[in-house]
Amino acid sequence: MTALDWRLACLALLLGLALGGRGAWLWQANTYGKQLAEQAADYGRQLASKDRDHSREREQAAAAALDQLAEQQDARRDLEGRLQEQNQTHWKEMADAKKTQDRLRDQLATADVRLSVLIDAGAFASQSCDGGVRETAGTGSLVHGTIRANLDPAHAQRIIGITDEGDRGLIALQACQAYVREVTK
Repeated sequence: MTALDWRLACLALLLGLALGGRGAWLWQANTYGKQLAEQAADYGRQLASKDRDHSREREQAAAAALDQLAEQQDARRDLEGRLQEQNQTHWKEMADAKKTQDRLRDQLATADVRLSVLIDAGAFASQSCDGGVRETAGTGSLVHGTIRANLDPAHAQRIIGITDEGDRGLIALQACQAYVREVTK
């Protein structure tokens, strides 16, 4: 073999190796390209699936939050209704108490009614002339010999005013207690 043949053989071998390497490179790039494309498609499908799942979860969470809000609004409306009823009851009781006090005050002013107090009969027994013997019971009384003292109308009016304020205070206290009971249920 001559030197030219050797060179030609080496050149053919190098050319064969280059073409084979290039072909292998292209085949491998094509195969990896397909694998990468499949992975990207799988990843895209997974992301789309996760996005759908995530959006479904968000929709469910939003629906649950709306349901809870509706329940709370219903509970609030119910509580407001009960409190409104209690408020009306409170003001009706206050008005009734005022009417009662006004009627009693008018009766005291016109002397239709007199306020009187019981006096301890034992304290006056030693001062009286009957020697400590009690009187017989009257026809409309069960207590033997009760001694009563009528109050001055001005003092009776002041007492009625005090009891009026006390009645209003008790009614207001009951209304506050009912309010607290309703709100803390």
